[in-house]
Amino acid sequence: MVVLAVLIVIGMRVVFATALVGLLGLVAIFYVKPNFDLLRAFEVAGGIAGQTPHSKAVAYPLSVLPMFILIGFLAFYAGITKAVFEAARRWIGWVPGGLAVASVFATAGFAAVSGASTSTAAVFARIAIPEMLKNGYDRRLAAGVVAAGGTLASLIPPSAILVLYAIIVEESVGALLLAGFLPGIFSAIIYALLIVFRAWRNPELGRPIKGFSWSQRFEAIPGTFPILLVMAIIIGGIYFGLATPTEAGALGAFVVFVMAIFRGMKWDSLKDALLETAKLTVMIFSIIWGVLIFVRFLGFAGLPNAFANWIVNLPLDPWMVMILILLAYAVLGMFMDAIGMLLLTLPVVYPAVIKLGPELGFESATEVSIWFGIIVVKMVEICLITPPIGLNCYVVNGVRPDIPLSDIFRGIGPFFIADVLTVAGLVMFPAIITWLPAQM
Repeated sequence: MVVLAVLIVIGMRVVFATALVGLLGLVAIFYVKPNFDLLRAFEVAGGIAGQTPHSKAVAYPLSVLPMFILIGFLAFYAGITKAVFEAARRWIGWVPGGLAVASVFATAGFAAVSGASTSTAAVFARIAIPEMLKNGYDRRLAAGVVAAGGTLASLIPPSAILVLYAIIVEESVGALLLAGFLPGIFSAIIYALLIVFRAWRNPELGRPIKGFSWSQRFEAIPGTFPILLVMAIIIGGIYFGLATPTEAGALGAFVVFVMAIFRGMKWDSLKDALLETAKLTVMIFSIIWGVLIFVRFLGFAGLPNAFANWIVNLPLDPWMVMILILLAYAVLGMFMDAIGMLLLTLPVVYPAVIKLGPELGFESATEVSIWFGIIVVKMVEICLITPPIGLNCYVVNGVRPDIPLSDIFRGIGPFFIADVLTVAGLVMFPAIITWLPAQM
């Protein structure tokens, strides 16, 4: 673990660091066994490390990832996101900080067709920030709301992070995607209330946008139909058992593709969407391959069970243990990316949480698994906007280099507090998470 931490800190990519440490760890485990020399240990360890990526990567649930990623890139290159923001602007702009509130709900809408937080932040840094700055909004608020709003894609289905969690812990992908819907909306509402309160107290942050007639508002609604249709296909298909997540994702991608063609999507835009989808998919799969070799090493070392037994036997209240686990995720998120963090920690932490489930008041392992998944993903969201990594903040800065990174990090400060309140609400009222999957 120490060697892995050092390699990551000095800049080695997670995929290579985890695969290398996992391979050498397996060699060390076999080398100390009777009748094993170094060459024999390398042969056995190499066989295990060589088979692991393929055996795990061909798992059917993973096929949903490129589908969800493709939906988001097609929607962006087809210009569907601009229509969603315009509708939100016309309907919600009249409240204090109206454009910022509209950005929150527009990012939530785009999150329903995009499984990636960084792509959501990048899209609205191009669409929403210029509009807010043109209307005199504080640039810290403008950048902060886009960086924070982008994190909603981690919860609202389709979510690539939730799919990864489901695969790692072998939980139902469909149940987890449904479980993220209400917490995602809950999080968006908390963001919106925070903006309204701050703009009401200090109108200089962002004034209301008025002047739209009812006819202009209704004219903007048809532009949201593509996203509403994709939401209905994915959530409805999974909820009613009409399609697997992969089938729902494929159908959603096809619908967005058809709508993009009717909107006049050019070949260059389609090519860019396909290339970006391929690049992001390969990056995610590569990280999975490397980390799974490391996870196999942890399994042979017996660390997950040892850690779970240690956690369960701590002389602390179970809820205090959960709070400490969440604080550990908050610290890890300052130094690691979301995917790597989940893949590295869950094989160790998850068995301990399952054992704590009955003491936390959950009736089944499935219930605690789904609840913990949403909480962990929400913690991952927080890590996407906290320094020094704060990937969404770097994305916004990359799109808008005129806004200093220091201003962006200051701008997300209030949203960090809102996220902490959201996590507290989800911990105190787990039914927000577990109710919808229970209705499947």
